[in-house]
Amino acid sequence: MRRTHSLVMLPWLLAASSWLAAARDGLAQEPSPSPTPAPTPSQASAPPVLEPEAAPAPAPVYPAAPPPGASGGGSQASNYFNPSISVIGNFLGVAGHNPVENLPAASLRESEVALQAIVDPYGRADFFLSFSEEGVEVEEGFLTLTSLPWKLLAKVGRMRVSFGKINTLHLHVLPWPDSPLPIVNLLGGEDGWKGTGVSVARLLPLPGDTFSEVTLQVFDGNADGLFSAPNRGNLSYNGHYRIFKDLSEAVNVDLGVSYGAGPNDTATKTDMQWTTLGGADLTLRWKPLQTGNYHAFILRGEYIHSDRREPFGDQRGYGWFVSGDYQFAKRWWVGARVEASDHADDARLRDKGQAVTLTFNPSEFSQIRTELRRRTYGGTNVQATEALFQLQFAIGAHGAHPF
Repeated sequence: MRRTHSLVMLPWLLAASSWLAAARDGLAQEPSPSPTPAPTPSQASAPPVLEPEAAPAPAPVYPAAPPPGASGGGSQASNYFNPSISVIGNFLGVAGHNPVENLPAASLRESEVALQAIVDPYGRADFFLSFSEEGVEVEEGFLTLTSLPWKLLAKVGRMRVSFGKINTLHLHVLPWPDSPLPIVNLLGGEDGWKGTGVSVARLLPLPGDTFSEVTLQVFDGNADGLFSAPNRGNLSYNGHYRIFKDLSEAVNVDLGVSYGAGPNDTATKTDMQWTTLGGADLTLRWKPLQTGNYHAFILRGEYIHSDRREPFGDQRGYGWFVSGDYQFAKRWWVGARVEASDHADDARLRDKGQAVTLTFNPSEFSQIRTELRRRTYGGTNVQATEALFQLQFAIGAHGAHPF
């Protein structure tokens, strides 16, 4: 009887233990959602409504890395202390016979190193060092003061003198491989007139959208091949007046007159002898707006007069040149030049010359030019015919030269 009762209670005990285990597990889990009530007949006929899916959690947003130099402007500030640096190489090859100007057959005539930077809000510094096979010299090195009163622009240092147009141009900017005869014979040689001193310029307003500028310069009294000062107080002087005007959308003209003076090499401390210079220059440009990349024309002309005082008589000479350059394709130019000039120290000697050029610009950083020239030298009756080959190449950021 007792055994039978135990067998009867066994299923009840198993069911109770299962219920207790289920209750214990349910306490650890979230409650299950309540059952959905049965739809009414109207809800059964309606289309099911889709519940929108939960939007995914947004990806974490990290702050963007600041650009270089953003923290405190260190990178940009460092540019103020690092000037723009460039190098321009000028190779010259010469063929032919010329006993007067005996140029080497091949030479790296000049390697110009330029250092240019803003000094402060009041000035800018420009240095141009000329390296050649003979040595190195400071071609130009000056500070330009841009914040002066009365709209003045001043330069202090060594610079190319603003006498005429060609004298202000560096060697690699010239439209020929050589310098015209008036520069060589009357302004001290192939490099022209360079001086150390002060230059002050000011724009003078004129009606009709005309650019007008006057420049006054005072330099040390020494200039290679041109001036020689016996005393410290003997200085050289120059003045230049320039007018620029657009004649049309495609044509503009640039006119200038110059006057310079300084002691020559015959001067002594007790007997001062001066050389005075006068000049006029003209540049006419044609560059159409629509085809300006393929066709252009530049006409240049310059006249120089020299009056050299000497103890035994004055030497008065003059020289001139006219040249034209025509662009007939995007990278090609052809040109011609006619020139004549007396000698500054002996006006009886007169040199004459003619030249034709062909220029190819592979890019903005290289140039190939050939020139065929013929020169007749006064006093010797020497006629020299030569072919000049010039290759120029540039690296780095080289600032633009005056227009």
